Amino acid sequence: MDTVDTMRAFLAVAQEGSFTAAGKRLGISTRLVSKYVAQLESRLSTQLFNRTTRSVSLTDVGVAYLKRCRPIVEQIDELDDLVQERQSALSGPIRLTAPTGFGSTNLTQVLAPFMRTHPKVDIELRLSDSRVALVEEGFDLAVRVGVLRDSTLIAKKLADMPLIVCASSDYLTERGRPGDPMALATHQCLIDENPVNATAWRFRSGARDFVVKVAGAFHANAPAAIANMAIAGLGIARCPHYAVASCLENGSLEQLFAEYETENFGLYALYPPNRHLTARVRALIDHMAKQFSSY
Repeated sequence: MDTVDTMRAFLAVAQEGSFTAAGKRLGISTRLVSKYVAQLESRLSTQLFNRTTRSVSLTDVGVAYLKRCRPIVEQIDELDDLVQERQSALSGPIRLTAPTGFGSTNLTQVLAPFMRTHPKVDIELRLSDSRVALVEEGFDLAVRVGVLRDSTLIAKKLADMPLIVCASSDYLTERGRPGDPMALATHQCLIDENPVNATAWRFRSGARDFVVKVAGAFHANAPAAIANMAIAGLGIARCPHYAVASCLENGSLEQLFAEYETENFGLYALYPPNRHLTARVRALIDHMAKQFSSY
């Protein structure tokens, strides 16, 4: 019995919440995952998981063991990475999470050349517009757009991401073009709920910094949804540049108040403070920083 293999199986089940999903992640059968975990529990003379026909959850002992087990496995990975660095060949898995819209377009365009350069690196990208708990769900890295809320995570800024206020020509023809940002208070605005103060839109003109309180009938937690509703003529949107860049180019949306500065979002790579960064994860962060530096 390889103790490290049993620990890896335990970690995978704890992170995936499923023996079947853990097997897929590790590239082994569900039966072998179950065997490894059973061997580990037998060696420790304790139960690490509560098992039912519908769910798998950690016992109290399992939670405590997880905290000690993860850094040990990461240190073993670190030794492997040390050899890989000296051989100039990166390999192994990277679990990455990102927002749906940005992750499925801009991010994948940047990941593709990285994977061509490092063909032995396996990337698992999970897209979600909800905040993902990196440690609890076993992610190595998160890419996020916006103002950071997670003070416990270490963040590396990859690029600035300006917010663009825009609307369709149909909306502007029907409702009129607002002369200045203060006029937004009388317009139908499309609310992206990702920012902390979603209905407080900040602007700057010279030394003047002011906030406009906006309102609207449509709220969403994804910039792509906001942009699509703006294209349909249902209101004025405020979106990160990446979400509306193509729309501005093809004319389906028009930028408003270009002479004003808006609140700047950031593009960040985040990782837990107690998580050792493997050589492959460090290389990916450096690659993204270089690629996104032109934003």
